[in-house]
Amino acid sequence: MPQYCMPDPTAALTDKIIREQIEPKSRVIDLGCGDGRLLEMLRDQHACSVQGVELDLDQLKGCIRRGVPVIKADLDDDLHGIPDATFDAAVLSQTLQQVRHPKRLLTEMLRIARRALIVVPNFGHWRVRLQVLRYGSTPVTETLPYHWYDTPNLHFMSIHDFRDLAKQLKLRIVRERPIIRGRAVDRAWAANLRAESVFYLLERETPSQ
Repeated sequence: MPQYCMPDPTAALTDKIIREQIEPKSRVIDLGCGDGRLLEMLRDQHACSVQGVELDLDQLKGCIRRGVPVIKADLDDDLHGIPDATFDAAVLSQTLQQVRHPKRLLTEMLRIARRALIVVPNFGHWRVRLQVLRYGSTPVTETLPYHWYDTPNLHFMSIHDFRDLAKQLKLRIVRERPIIRGRAVDRAWAANLRAESVFYLLERETPSQ
């Protein structure tokens, strides 16, 4: 059974980046919410109305201890029951690469929410490329910390790959923030080589665009 809460060595940073993009009193759903730490902060510090979705039992218990509302669901199968435009923001942090159907999940996120806030590891990072070139084996890095035989990751993407997918799905990248050496930047030279992971803010394209 897939588990949608990948240990994230940059959790504090990614939580901060996400919180900065969410307006107070927003309706927020966090897909693969882990123990609910981000939703707890959004509820207590931003007066947001929050909802978590998680599959792992231990993480679900963490949400309950924090008083965060959470439902047990598989992100590949169970979002169809959520009505259109229920939320202002849908969050997916370090999770897209773990689901079986990333394209379907992105589409669903922007069906149930006005905006999607996503953090993904960047497989185009120079250390990843160097390990593949030097050793000819599946790379293990801080943001991709698993060996091939025990990884929860099913898909690997670079910045270029994600941009191409967003274009294919007619999703507008409102903001792209590469995370480089523990710092999120709005612009960076050779970001596809230097970013360990990337934050994206997405919206649906409108006919006028």
